[in-house]
Amino acid sequence: MGKGAFEGIKVADFTWAGVGPLIVKYLADNGATAVRLESMKRPDWVRISGPYKDGKPGIDRSCYWAYLNPNRLSMALNLAHPKGREIAKQFISWADVVAENYTVGTMEKWGLGYEEVKKIKPDIIMLRTSNQGQTGPHATHPGFGIQLVGLVGFPQITGWPDREPSPMPVAYTDLIAPRFGAAALIAALDYREKTGKGQLLDLSQLEAALNFMTPVVLDYVVNGRESMRAGNQCPSAAPHGVYRCKGDDRWCAIAIFTDKEWKAFCTVLENPPWTQARQFSTFLSRKANEEELDKLIEEWTVNFTPEEVMERMQQKGVAAGVVKNAADIYQDPQLKMRNYLWELNHREMGPVTHMGQAFVLSRTPAEGRKAAPCLGEHTEYVCREILGMSDEEFVALYNEGVLE
Repeated sequence: MGKGAFEGIKVADFTWAGVGPLIVKYLADNGATAVRLESMKRPDWVRISGPYKDGKPGIDRSCYWAYLNPNRLSMALNLAHPKGREIAKQFISWADVVAENYTVGTMEKWGLGYEEVKKIKPDIIMLRTSNQGQTGPHATHPGFGIQLVGLVGFPQITGWPDREPSPMPVAYTDLIAPRFGAAALIAALDYREKTGKGQLLDLSQLEAALNFMTPVVLDYVVNGRESMRAGNQCPSAAPHGVYRCKGDDRWCAIAIFTDKEWKAFCTVLENPPWTQARQFSTFLSRKANEEELDKLIEEWTVNFTPEEVMERMQQKGVAAGVVKNAADIYQDPQLKMRNYLWELNHREMGPVTHMGQAFVLSRTPAEGRKAAPCLGEHTEYVCREILGMSDEEFVALYNEGVLE
């Protein structure tokens, strides 16, 4: 196994919450040295979010935070203190990449905006990701991914046509923007290697997520048509939905787009008389009678487990998949084989599952080298080994409250 793809890259990590840490994770998991600058006085809200190991709350007991943050160092630094900001500048001088996702203007208040940062290190790459970018009338709009889900418009098309919009259960945009941020960083690192020049990367999480709404936006631009909620239906498929199966709250998704798939589907069901009825003989007639069709299908699926439904359908070339719960995912042999879930030994919690990578580099696969750090776990190490502080300087800064 070779070195990580980002071996030798150094990251001054000012990120918090979801998007920023996930972007840095791509670098850290693939060999970069990333130092997370955190605060005891205002900790990352994910650190105080459940679930907690053994149900015991604590700033170093969030499995959610640990899941997102392996392979990095944590330094507790008080950026409200002038000396804390000076230490931050030392990190910037050390780093190749500065990453931050605070509300627009926060870094400037600390004297750490891009114009100041590039004076410290002219070839620095600074990644700034925020709700709506660094410029524009709404740039200073604060918030989290759960609000951005609404601004992007996902709830407008999520839910049932006779009901109000359904909020998404997760901050979905937080899982979209990091892919764009990581790709932009790779491009910037390549550019710097060729030219010796750094640059500012301005990532709007709103704009990144809007890529997933392209058909909806184009339909409005071209046809003046507003897309609305359609439940589980799809304009080009029938049946298309999730169907109750045997077991407690167990379901299987089935999607049929062509007459060939419909015939195969009927074969799986052993061609009951209703499959030959005129109202289901063509795609258009199935679409017109979709509600009745869904009820008849569920009368069959409830007799089988979702795994049995999926296997029977797939054997005949019909698209079907189990609607998995958390236990299914954790025990999935495919994820285990591809090393997606990393069980690493956390200093406070013991063995804890961390998120792996959704891709594999053949020569330099990502590794779960270190569990997510406790807050400030590496403060002394970072000060002495990376910044070269003397014992006396370290103790003085700690006593002044600069190092938390």
